[in-house]
Amino acid sequence: MRLLLPFVLIAAACAQQSGTGVPTNTPDIQGYQGQHFWARFTRRYLPSDVTRTQFVNSNRLDSLMRAGNIYLSLEDAIALALENNLDIEYHRYDRRQAETDQLRASAGQLLRFSGGGIRAGFNSASSGVLAGTTSLGAGSSTSGQTGILSGFTIQAAGSSIPNLEPLAFVSWQGSHQTRPLTSSVATGTNYLISSAHSLIYGFQKSFLTGTKVTVDLSQQSLSQNAPANLYNPSLSGNAEISIVQPLLQGFGIATNRRAITIAKNNLTVADLNFKTQVIATVKNVVDLYWDLVSLNDNLHAKQRALDIAQKLYDDNRKRLAVGAIAPIDIVQAEAGVETAQLDLRQAGAQVLQQELILKSALTRTGVDSATIMDAHIIPTDSIQVPAADAVRPIQDMVAEALSNRPELRISRINMENTRINMKGVKNAMLPGLDVFVDLQNNALAGASNTLAIPTDAYGQPLFVRDTPNPYFLGNWGTVFSQLAGRNFPNYSAGFNLNIPLSNSAARADMIKNQLDYRQAEIDAKSAENAVRLNVVNARISLEQARAAYETAVKARKLQEQTFAATQRKYQMGTATFTDVALLQRDVVTSQTAENNALNGYIKARNNLDQVLGRLLDVNHVDLQEAYQGKVNRPPDALPVVGRR
Repeated sequence: MRLLLPFVLIAAACAQQSGTGVPTNTPDIQGYQGQHFWARFTRRYLPSDVTRTQFVNSNRLDSLMRAGNIYLSLEDAIALALENNLDIEYHRYDRRQAETDQLRASAGQLLRFSGGGIRAGFNSASSGVLAGTTSLGAGSSTSGQTGILSGFTIQAAGSSIPNLEPLAFVSWQGSHQTRPLTSSVATGTNYLISSAHSLIYGFQKSFLTGTKVTVDLSQQSLSQNAPANLYNPSLSGNAEISIVQPLLQGFGIATNRRAITIAKNNLTVADLNFKTQVIATVKNVVDLYWDLVSLNDNLHAKQRALDIAQKLYDDNRKRLAVGAIAPIDIVQAEAGVETAQLDLRQAGAQVLQQELILKSALTRTGVDSATIMDAHIIPTDSIQVPAADAVRPIQDMVAEALSNRPELRISRINMENTRINMKGVKNAMLPGLDVFVDLQNNALAGASNTLAIPTDAYGQPLFVRDTPNPYFLGNWGTVFSQLAGRNFPNYSAGFNLNIPLSNSAARADMIKNQLDYRQAEIDAKSAENAVRLNVVNARISLEQARAAYETAVKARKLQEQTFAATQRKYQMGTATFTDVALLQRDVVTSQTAENNALNGYIKARNNLDQVLGRLLDVNHVDLQEAYQGKVNRPPDALPVVGRR
């Protein structure tokens, strides 16, 4: 059965290629779908099927749409991101990639997967109403966020890892040779015709101790036109067991299983890398959502400013009709209406831009769908400012951050992987000393030579052929019987010693790895220090943002009161239109400043949650649901009445 396996593989591969029908220059690799009785063998040597990514949005989005509007709460926005966001989908493959490395390591191969960087997400629409945002989002960042490590390591130096994959081998060769001879004494002929067939097959296995064992059996059959041969055809066999054991370089289970240990560690790193991406995406979506809320608040403020300007213009027209004001006041009032309308249009455009950016972050198709592109997002949550923020000792906050931040855990695992790799680099500095034992059994069999003995000119035989030993008369059964009986054994043992006299490359590798590790220690300490600093800065930023918001609220109320009083004075004729226009502008400015401050506060609170590593807990994110791409929480119920 195993001898037929190569032919089965060839047939399966040809059938697979002929049935693809892919009209491209480079067709996609198709997974092997064989279901026949030998499929359990052939599928080991043909590509397996990898599930394709589905670029279809989850049903949650349809549940939130009504009459061309998407009624979106913050929790639903996060749920949509967990189900549809392509950055999260990209990193869902991290663990499967790490599992392929685990499979490679189990065969004694080097690791391949190096991991992908964390993608920061989208930028909000450009607007003065949003603190700290940049221009219209330019898609996902592939460079990753500062301080976030990709986390995967591969082996690049050190002693060779033994090939742990069991290997079966078989080799056959047939030959036909005709060789003219200058003398017929040895063979009985002046031209020797040889027909030979040889078959070699066996098994090879290496172990974590560095031991390499090879068991092979060779069979040869030889037929010649040589009358002098006692046996024709002749059959010979050789059974051999070879054992090689390194005693210095390449010796030791811990040294040889380092790739297996690292691959196992990298499974944890893959999960942490995925968690880091989920945190980055949730942070991005929360910021985008609150930015949309702030832009909507700004739009409403611009609408109120237009309403005030329009009312002032209408009132002035009535007063002009009775001669209470000068015509110039009408011109100024009309200019104020036009300015307010322009501000309103700009604010509306920023809202539409932000909606497009948020929809791109929450869907797999972006704005490819006309239905999604034309739908308006109506946020159902508003920014809530608590009466007071919880005050905690800074040392407790730092301890929480150091415990929760996944990138710090990734850094610690990477350093452990580096220490494991250094075992192999250290082992490679040793001389090479291998001991070996080789045990062989030989066998010979054949049939009596029936070729006629040549004669001289007088009819006398040129030589006398000895009588064959009956022990060697037989077929392949005789050969295998002799091999099993160990009738003709060979034994050998020895050692190979290789000593690099300067050992420059190995010493350089060891020094390089030690220096890399020292730099990694510095990076790890710098990362911890950065976390401590980030915690302090995040708490200070939250305190400042809250103070700025409270100040902005008071300033806005005072400006509104001043504006209302000036309006009454203007109606009584004790204030000029310029006074009213200036104060109206100040009211709009104070409302914008309040929106800025409120947005800054919620951003600072969101940033503190991320710095402390509790962002997923605060937003009720289940990491297992994120990995599966399916959030169990049902969508929020649509409001009974909703108007834009």
